[in-house]
Amino acid sequence: MGLEFPNPVGAAAGLDKHAEYVDTLAALGFGFLELGGVTPRPQPGNPRPRLFRITTARAIINRFGLNSVGVEAFAENLARARVKCVIGVNVGKNKDTPNERAAEDYLRCLEVLYRHVHYLSINVSSPNTAGMRDLQSEAALTNLLATLFLQRDRLRERHGRHVALALKIAPDLDEQGLQTIADAARRARVDGIVATNTTVSREGVEGLPHAGEEGGLSGLPLRERSARVIAALARMLKGEIALIGVGGIMSGEDARERFAAGASLVQIYTGLVYRGPGLISECVSAYPAK
Repeated sequence: MGLEFPNPVGAAAGLDKHAEYVDTLAALGFGFLELGGVTPRPQPGNPRPRLFRITTARAIINRFGLNSVGVEAFAENLARARVKCVIGVNVGKNKDTPNERAAEDYLRCLEVLYRHVHYLSINVSSPNTAGMRDLQSEAALTNLLATLFLQRDRLRERHGRHVALALKIAPDLDEQGLQTIADAARRARVDGIVATNTTVSREGVEGLPHAGEEGGLSGLPLRERSARVIAALARMLKGEIALIGVGGIMSGEDARERFAAGASLVQIYTGLVYRGPGLISECVSAYPAK
């Protein structure tokens, strides 16, 4: 993505939604942090309770709904961070913004955050914002990416620095849907694809307490589904676009499998909750030696 990472293991979006713990997370040994998701305007997200552990399956269901302090307050928080590390930010649209105007929300986030970040992750895959996943359709995604990359090029000239643009996608796409994503990303010259977000499937948690809660499922039950997406994209893209593997990485072996499947970087969230920060160095050690 035109960036240098001290190590290939990052914090996934959702751990620090408001850029309040940048220094603390960096001190754990992450090679990069993906903060957010953040929306242009503040929004409270969904009513509580909205986070549920399914401990026997080492899983989490969340339906936060992109609760956000808004991009201006987020940028102020980020500017106060003392540690300088590779920073990505996951950006989304506000809940009440119709899809036909979604590009305006992403553009606002791009403009406010450009000088503070190394990459932006364009979130078109949250299961907790109604209609957002429709932005993964060919026409909607093509138009959104064209708009964002045109503005990115203008900002790059204005600020004299490169900010990569990545795309965060869902794990619930079929082969045709993944091919649509791959083709659109290739045409737009996307810098990276973050695969994947949480799943709406309940495979692996059927009948367990909280399994019936609405929201996105993460953790161990997501592992195979997310890994299949990485492998499929690697086959379709043949190294043209960097792949960031996230979803169900609960051990160094899981990270090793994701690297072997074609990921250049990995991210952890639920694995950190259940395993603790030792998982970070375990995953770093899984990176294949040159």
